[in-house]
Amino acid sequence: MARLRRRPREPEGRMTLGEHFKEFRRRLFIAAAAVLVTSIVAGVFYDRVFAFLSEPFNEYKLANPQNDISLNFGEATSALSNLISLSIFVGVVVASPVWLYQIWAFIVPGLTRKEKRISLAFLGATVPLFLLGCALAYAILPQSLSILYGLSPSGTSNIQQVSMYFSFVTRFILVFGIGFLFPVVLVGLNAIGAMPATRLIKGWRVAIVLIFVFAAVATPTADPFTMFVFAAPLTLLYFGAWLVCRLLDKRKAANRPDWLDVDDTEASSL
Repeated sequence: MARLRRRPREPEGRMTLGEHFKEFRRRLFIAAAAVLVTSIVAGVFYDRVFAFLSEPFNEYKLANPQNDISLNFGEATSALSNLISLSIFVGVVVASPVWLYQIWAFIVPGLTRKEKRISLAFLGATVPLFLLGCALAYAILPQSLSILYGLSPSGTSNIQQVSMYFSFVTRFILVFGIGFLFPVVLVGLNAIGAMPATRLIKGWRVAIVLIFVFAAVATPTADPFTMFVFAAPLTLLYFGAWLVCRLLDKRKAANRPDWLDVDDTEASSL
């Protein structure tokens, strides 16, 4: 019997709609498997994960012994639910290099070879920026909690449900991590010619306003401190992305053929 041969991919990565769906399914499976494996490992070290994410709360509690504040499991199933949710959260963060790469790898077939090389460069910045955003969120958690708990009237207590506390903490950290991917998106749009550096610098005032609006809406807290701490680095990253886009545009201009600038009405010398 003749062996079945797989149809080779075209050099430019063109695929049929069915092949796109198969590719998406394969990438999704790899990303999900990575999150599942890291989640299982996180579950094994659940006690350490619990202590690490509880540290901002405990830090506030030690700094304010006069306040009646504690973490409590409200139901019999709360401990199990919390174990599962925290394990998945850690799995998503730890497996971020894998699922971010799978997103990039799914987009790559639609890019030219030159765009693929450029995209590899900003892909290398994706994971560090995501983790940097998560680290910044964790660092300012004690201050944010201090502001929020400090609004409680005297004579009241903050008996915090564990599920609510960790839901707040995980959303807080993920919002910062995803927000720090903002400059990567801008550089990626520039790489494919959709966002020139001139457009970025012309619209910087509008961009800053939108950044602060996003920071105010996206963060789980409503305090100005958290909003400014989130918006300030995003603003710096915006201008950093503009500098990178400007360098890429200069390189594109230097490699641009002279005949592209010739007016169509001019007669050819050939």
